[in-house]
Amino acid sequence: MKFSSTAFLLLATTTTITGFTLPAATTHRHTTKLSVSQSSKTSNKDLAKDFDETSPEDVTPSSSGAQVGQAEVVLVGCGAPNRGMGWYHAVQMLEGRCPSASLDYIIEPWFLGPGSTGPGGPEFAEWADSSTSKYGTKFITSVADLPTPEQPRVALISGRTADNPRLLNECIDAGCKCIYLEKPGAPTVKELEEMKSCAEEAGIEVLMGYNKNVCKYVRKTREFAETIPGSHVTFVSNNAYENTPESLGECFERNAEGMLKNMAIHELALLVSFYDVSVENIESVEADKEFSSMQTLPGPSGKEFTDFDKIKFTIKTKTGKEVSVAADRCGGTDSYATVTDTDGEEVFRYWMPDDEDKIAVEKLQAKYPTAMPYFFTQDPDYVTVKERVAKHTVTGEEAEGVATIGVAVETLRVAEYLTPLLMEQLK
Repeated sequence: MKFSSTAFLLLATTTTITGFTLPAATTHRHTTKLSVSQSSKTSNKDLAKDFDETSPEDVTPSSSGAQVGQAEVVLVGCGAPNRGMGWYHAVQMLEGRCPSASLDYIIEPWFLGPGSTGPGGPEFAEWADSSTSKYGTKFITSVADLPTPEQPRVALISGRTADNPRLLNECIDAGCKCIYLEKPGAPTVKELEEMKSCAEEAGIEVLMGYNKNVCKYVRKTREFAETIPGSHVTFVSNNAYENTPESLGECFERNAEGMLKNMAIHELALLVSFYDVSVENIESVEADKEFSSMQTLPGPSGKEFTDFDKIKFTIKTKTGKEVSVAADRCGGTDSYATVTDTDGEEVFRYWMPDDEDKIAVEKLQAKYPTAMPYFFTQDPDYVTVKERVAKHTVTGEEAEGVATIGVAVETLRVAEYLTPLLMEQLK
């Protein structure tokens, strides 16, 4: 039985609390304006109907292409091997770790075009040849080159943020049932709102790659905080850039949207998703000036960029909630969250990765020794989001915990609202 449809893939003392016995400051590393053609609008809705009753259990083994019960995945924007987030998404799917997803097409205009002979070009060509030979994956330069889908198609858009509005429009014209869009989705709130409207007009669902919404450490921290009346949660995010003007300048230029729209956007999505944070509901925001740092540095182009190299702030909402975020470009590879009691004493800390996940991280580091370290610490969460989106695309089953583009719009609004306020406080 053959179908046609498509989709895309945003400390020493002991304390006993409600059944827990733990040190008072416990560190847990458990082993544990866009336009859409009318033809796209019609074809997407008709194609989607063919898959409404298809289940991943119907999948039959094949050496080439998505089978019944699998989503046909198109990766839009791969990047260099060991460096690009798109590349790591590809690796996870090619290795079969997302059983409801079949990565059938990779669209990479740079390394298959002008960048083929530049830095990273030969390495990409070698990897592409190997992937085609081993998995049958097709590498092309444009969404327009995609053939008619034979299974529900998911476009996982992982290109430059500035290109996302155009790419989303192209993917809809290619016929898609759901779109997986990497954070933050678009450079500005206005553009993301237009993308949301565009997708809604076409009857296409857009889900976001906010993987921390499904992270173990986030879930464990929230569950523990609920057992402590009046507790306060802080989410901490770290990157491992060298603390030098050259390294940070390159980071500032490559991520020119700024830290709150880039590195810390995951934490802002958590605040929007779980702590009632919205622009309208923010009562106050206060920067931790002792922790925080803002610099103006030249990037590789010579142009100067002003951004936070580290920032910590606390938000209070009009509905009575309070939560903090800390982000450090040079803080290391691990993220974590803490819970403090009403006296300000830390009573809980849970890391990502925990002891159980660290074993997997070590294996991945050995397998891909030159890859970006953060790929491995967040590895299981990337798999979870992709599998839930792919399965949802085929069966209609809820993609539990996965953020929608509506959440992404509010998250980006919060980032745009907070950035000038925090910069003013740090002057």
